[in-house]
Amino acid sequence: MIEVKKNNFFLNEEVNTCLKNIIKNKSLANGYIFYGAEGLGKKQTALKFIKEIFKQYSPSENVQEKIKNNNHPDFLIIEPDYALTTKSSGSFDLEKKIKSGSEIIKITQIRNIKTFLSQKSINSEKKIVLIIDAHLLNEAASNCLLKTLEEPNNGVFILLTSKLNLLLDTIISRCQIVRFRSFSSKQIKSILKEYLDTYKFKINPKLKFEDLINSSNGSPNQLLKNIEICNDFSDEIISKLDSPIKNSLEILEISKSISEKLEISQQICLVNLIQRIWWRKTKNIGLVKKLENLKDLLRKNIQPRLSWEIAFLKISMEDI
Repeated sequence: MIEVKKNNFFLNEEVNTCLKNIIKNKSLANGYIFYGAEGLGKKQTALKFIKEIFKQYSPSENVQEKIKNNNHPDFLIIEPDYALTTKSSGSFDLEKKIKSGSEIIKITQIRNIKTFLSQKSINSEKKIVLIIDAHLLNEAASNCLLKTLEEPNNGVFILLTSKLNLLLDTIISRCQIVRFRSFSSKQIKSILKEYLDTYKFKINPKLKFEDLINSSNGSPNQLLKNIEICNDFSDEIISKLDSPIKNSLEILEISKSISEKLEISQQICLVNLIQRIWWRKTKNIGLVKKLENLKDLLRKNIQPRLSWEIAFLKISMEDI
């Protein structure tokens, strides 16, 4: 996996300026929502923000190391419970963790926040709670969090999400939104040129760089991951998916090949890519929607091979 060496390489300068002013003016709100597409540095920025808050109260402490190791007494991180799935075959190592669609933040985790906030701060004036993928709060957990937000004490909440519409309106209204804007294609090209030259890795010649950029949703980080993932695709898969498939037998064969050779995360990346390729060639919105539905099924890990077959068969009936 390509490792990003430059700490601030992908951080949004507009966001950084906003957060620096909050620190400088000591104008902390009780709640923040960091919102933007995946891969725009929300978590990295949040951890940096948290470090700067704590440094105001304990400048001599090794705050960054404590946050990194999750052993700072005034810091609590809440993450979804992921149903982990791994494949023993294949050389690709995508964090060894695949979101299967059953990930969730439970009410018991939110209740832990109340216990955490009820305890006196040790090294700082504020205790900070970071909630990763806050849109995965279930209904009970959302309502429990809302009550906690309504009773601000000595806590600061930072919620990270790529899907603001899935949060309760009442939770949103109690937080300041910090928007992470996606990069334009031109910006990504400019940012990555030197970076790609430095690492000297190649892009599969069967793929267009424009399609890879468009499949990254404006995230340089995501683009790097996509390039690495796509370089592991076989020429057979790339060639056959250059255009929508009409032959039923070919559909069954390629669906079998994809489901057997690629992990779920790789399959989702593949769908993102062919969405862009096929849209560029057909401008057919119905086709794009069918592929979007396929992504949802893959995220839930619902019979991947059958999901590919059904999606491709439906697309083969489109008037393209």
